[in-house]
Amino acid sequence: MNATHDTAAPRDITWNEAFCSEGANCFRFGLDGTGRAYIGSTLTPDAYVTDSVEALRALISAVKAGAADHLL
Repeated sequence: MNATHDTAAPRDITWNEAFCSEGANCFRFGLDGTGRAYIGSTLTPDAYVTDSVEALRALISAVKAGAADHLL
């Protein structure tokens, strides 16, 4: 995935409702008009990671399978 802090013209990203945990730590997923996928935080709305939808699907599948359990 590509980490981005967008200082250029804003992208046309359609964000889903944010997923929030305790303390208002909120993450959101989005798509742009070209089909790129985005993951961002509501704390820093102009910072996000972006990659293909296929890469996002692979990431979500890996997390669901336990690849990030050590972070919990």
